[in-house]
Amino acid sequence: MHTPVLLKEVIDHLNIKKGRLYIDATVGEGGYTKEILKAGGKVLGIDLDSRQISNFQFPIFNEMNLELVHGNFGDIERIAKEHQFFPVDGIVFDLGLSMRQLSALGRGLSFKNEKEPLDMRLDTNEEKTAANYINVLTEHQLYDLFAKNSEEINSRAIAVSIVRARQVRKIKTVGDLVRIIDRTVKKRDTRVLRKIFQALRIEVNHEFENLRRGLEGATRLIKDDGKVLMVTFHSLEDRMVKQFVRERNLKFETKKPVITKSDFVFERSAKLRIILP
Repeated sequence: MHTPVLLKEVIDHLNIKKGRLYIDATVGEGGYTKEILKAGGKVLGIDLDSRQISNFQFPIFNEMNLELVHGNFGDIERIAKEHQFFPVDGIVFDLGLSMRQLSALGRGLSFKNEKEPLDMRLDTNEEKTAANYINVLTEHQLYDLFAKNSEEINSRAIAVSIVRARQVRKIKTVGDLVRIIDRTVKKRDTRVLRKIFQALRIEVNHEFENLRRGLEGATRLIKDDGKVLMVTFHSLEDRMVKQFVRERNLKFETKKPVITKSDFVFERSAKLRIILP
């Protein structure tokens, strides 16, 4: 089982009480959920990836305290109310993807899997794939997408290169896009690849829109003495969380975020924000 980044810190800050209600808005492989169940909490687990829900291994000791739902955490308020699971004592959002998810879905989520289709949908009910965006958007729209979702300084040049390349041949696979980016920046730069793929994944899955909706729903579900925990993995997500807190006159439990230490590059950027109503 994948161990979530900042697992101990999340569980410590939730301060779980037996019989109380908690929502794991991104259940994934169940790391947070299983620890909450062990401590006696009741969990509503949500995940956008249906395979994460169907592959979940129920802890045999208290599966009656767990309800799993395939859904979007942007709909967290609706989902919780449909399952009569509110008000809640704690909610956790982990905005990262596990290494297993990146490699197992076969949808081109990682720039390392060059033979995979350029899909990137976490939920296959979504209409548009990454390839749809890459092959249809104008140069300016592509630039705007990359700049907004990754702040990559090569966004303009990469957008220009994509438009030129697709006039010759449709861009279909991860490798097609990787080679275009490599030619544009004149080398294999994993930092640039990571940011461009991040930007596409964010757009395909409407991640920023869903994050804001999820935060809004969470603050309406949480008890007055409850906590909303956000584990972010890049500055754009973290900035959105901070902006949301300021706009709603909420507060953080700690002024500085809890930051992880990890052997994995993407996990070293993880931050934990604890939001109080």
